[in-house]
Amino acid sequence: MSDTLPTVRLRPKAEARAIRHGFPWVYADELVTDRRTKALAPGALARLEDAERRPLALVTVNPGSKIIARVLDRDPEAEIGSAWLRARLSRALALRERLYDAPFYRLVHAEADGLPGVVIDRFGAVAAVQPNAAWAETRFDALTEALVAVTGVETVIKNGTGRARSLEGLPEETAVIRGAAERPVPVPMNGATYMADLLGGQKTGLFYDQRPNHAFAARLARDARVLDVFSHVGGFALATLAGGATRALAVDSSAAALDLAAAGAEATGVAARFATRQGDAFAAMAALAEEGERFDLVICDPPAFAPSKPALEAGLRAYERVARLAAGLVAADGFLCLCSCSHAADLARFRAASARGIGKAGRRAQLLHTGFAGPDHPVLPQLAESSYLKALVFRLSP
Repeated sequence: MSDTLPTVRLRPKAEARAIRHGFPWVYADELVTDRRTKALAPGALARLEDAERRPLALVTVNPGSKIIARVLDRDPEAEIGSAWLRARLSRALALRERLYDAPFYRLVHAEADGLPGVVIDRFGAVAAVQPNAAWAETRFDALTEALVAVTGVETVIKNGTGRARSLEGLPEETAVIRGAAERPVPVPMNGATYMADLLGGQKTGLFYDQRPNHAFAARLARDARVLDVFSHVGGFALATLAGGATRALAVDSSAAALDLAAAGAEATGVAARFATRQGDAFAAMAALAEEGERFDLVICDPPAFAPSKPALEAGLRAYERVARLAAGLVAADGFLCLCSCSHAADLARFRAASARGIGKAGRRAQLLHTGFAGPDHPVLPQLAESSYLKALVFRLSP
């Protein structure tokens, strides 16, 4: 079958060495886009050659995407079939089973697990799949079959929403592909029980990437008053309550997310110490300051303020504003945790924006800890975008 594959070629000035050294993408301006290449269907397979016609890799092509080719296999003769999919999924599963005692984790983290554009989160017997690249969309049935065979999950949900799919020219679609979906799904993590809405929630319904940062915050939370801003379904709040916080207030703009957070607090047995406030996070922090509220631990985990390089400067100003407002709510010698999931804002720039905000609030800070995504979100060293999450934990002066 591979003999029938078309060939695509890098332009003479394109950096073939990067592909040989593991970079997984080819941008549209790096590829010879003749009429034949432009006619390839999104998600088609092709052999990639350098400008001297030397084979580089087996790729999937999407002529309508800025990332026109993604490396599927460094072997140009690889067969992308059931056996290939099962092998990639089995390797991903082996890592997670070594890391975690229960089947609640990110099973596949896209390029870092050798499945470009594919994200799979596992919730026990349920798997939520984001096919964010055209090749995975066109082979979704085969991917589902391989996933069920390798993991034994009973329910597969397709979560076809988000910016990544729109950049690939793919339509939005959320559907239960196999089995039946319970709503919500209880997820045990860090001593708390979270409620994940896998059909109507953000992304796949829960953010596993913050698991180690939740755990670090919980270590600081014993006998503490906690404020969790941009809390979603209670990520930090529930972990800190499980860690011994005296009370936690969760702030989010989504009433549905706060309802799930409250249900999680009930399931965890901490509802008496948990409260919510719905509204804009910036307005809520300003209002809390006017009310004279102070907290021993404040956590801010906002959405991506800088989802791309053009949005970077505005995003950094937003992170600085978050830090300034949040720092004013931290009690003397209390703790402040600031998070960013924007890959465009690297660690140095995010740390500088956070420090500026803390300084503008009139506080001095010690940086205690820098956290990242959990190991079920492995990083592909050649791809900066696969390392996106940062969490900075400060101790503030009186």
